[in-house]
Amino acid sequence: MKFELTKHAKKVLAEREIPLEWMERTLVEPELRQPDPDDAAVERRFRRIPEFGNRVLRVAINTAVEPNRVVSVFFDRQMKGKL
Repeated sequence: MKFELTKHAKKVLAEREIPLEWMERTLVEPELRQPDPDDAAVERRFRRIPEFGNRVLRVAINTAVEPNRVVSVFFDRQMKGKL
């Protein structure tokens, strides 16, 4: 899958020390996909990360552009126990 990272996504990956491989795994093999309620061009992808205590990583991606653009990446506390 081809994608690019926004400046914000690069910044939060570094600040939160989230390995790029975890983000890529979430993009390619999400356990759950949801449309963003505020932006029809953005899709939220979720995946549990076993290496990080099964916490749920959320990757927001703009699918309206090519290559797709990663907007944000973070561990979503609200998804705990929902996957």
